[in-house]
Order: sequence, then C-alpha cells, then structure tokens
Amino acid sequence: MSSITRNIFGTINKTINHWYIPLVVGIIFIATGIYTFVSPLESYAALAILFSISFIISGASEIAFSLLNKEVLNNWGWFLVLGILTLIVGVLLFVNPAVSQATLLFYVGFLVLFRSISAVSHSFELKEYGFSDWGYLTVIGVVGIVFSFILLSNPILGGMTVVIWTGLALITSGFFSMYLAFKLKRLKDLPNNISNELRSRFNLVSQEINNVLNSKQ
Repeated sequence: MSSITRNIFGTINKTINHWYIPLVVGIIFIATGIYTFVSPLESYAALAILFSISFIISGASEIAFSLLNKEVLNNWGWFLVLGILTLIVGVLLFVNPAVSQATLLFYVGFLVLFRSISAVSHSFELKEYGFSDWGYLTVIGVVGIVFSFILLSNPILGGMTVVIWTGLALITSGFFSMYLAFKLKRLKDLPNNISNELRSRFNLVSQEINNVLNSKQ
C-alpha cells in the first residue's frame, strides 16, 4: 500500500487528538518574537528567562501532543524529538539565565534550525496526505533555516541587528507551528465529513489491498 493510501485510510479511521497544541506553541513563539522586537533594551538575562519559560511550556506541550497521537500520526516521532529539544533548551536557559549574547543566540539559532528542518519534513508529510498547498510550509521552513544560520554564523551581532534576527527567527518558527496546527485540524475534521457508506467502501478497499499484499508473501 502506498504511503498516501495508508495515510488516507489511517486518517479516516482515526482522529487527531488535541490539534490545537501546536497552535498554542506557535502563538507562544510569535508572542516571544514580538516581545523581542518591542523590548530591545531588555538584558540578556531577562530575555533568557523569557525564552526559557516559553521553550519549557512549548516543549512539554509538544511532547504531550506526540504521545497522545503516536497511534494516529506517522511522523509523531518528529513532534516528540522537537518537544524534547525545545524543553532541553528551555531548561538550559532557565538554570543559567546569565548567559552571554553569543550563547543566547546559539541556543535560539540551534532550536530554530531544528524546528525549521522539521517544518520542511512536515511539509512533505502534508504532500503525502494530499494537501495542494504543502509548499507554503516548505517555504516557511527554508526561511527559518536561513534566519537560524544567520544567528549561528554571526554570534556577535550589534545593536538592533540581534533583536531583528532573533525576533524574525522566533516568529517564523511560530508561523510553522500555527500553519501545521490548522492542517492537523483539517485532518481531524476529515472523518466527520465522510459518509458511513464511503467509509465502508474505504475499509473494504483497504482490506482487499491487504489481502492481495499478504497473498504475495
């Protein structure tokens, strides 16, 4: 059975739990990015504390989301790893808020880089589910990768430059989570929009495909 067929059958017979968790995570990242713009004079220690709280909440939420949907989403492992890394970065900043600018940018840059790579991976998952606009998530991921490389390759940025790139990186990562959340909601709503007759036909076709595959083994 092809991956797209398997994804369709799985989505019809199972529903995604708590699709709004990535939405909340996205809002947290965007709010943190906006705060970075509007409060450019905050000390690195204050920003580190803000980032740590945001990352800890986001990471714990994504870990919970991945475990709640491990029987539903083929790529639940991405959410789990993403949540663990986000949580780890949050804890590191929390236990050591008096970080230098270079260290803070490294943490943020590394986290945004991994989340952006995850965005590109999720975009191809959306393509397999049949979404025609999956390319938008790819673009968001690529933009995030560019911003993260700027932070990682220039650890000593001056003045408003550090504020601009850090804020943009966080906001881009937030858009990724929000965009993905709305796509997950569409997948969650899919079973409710399919008639019982069509659902039965899908199940019969799925069973027939499995029988054919098993008979060749």
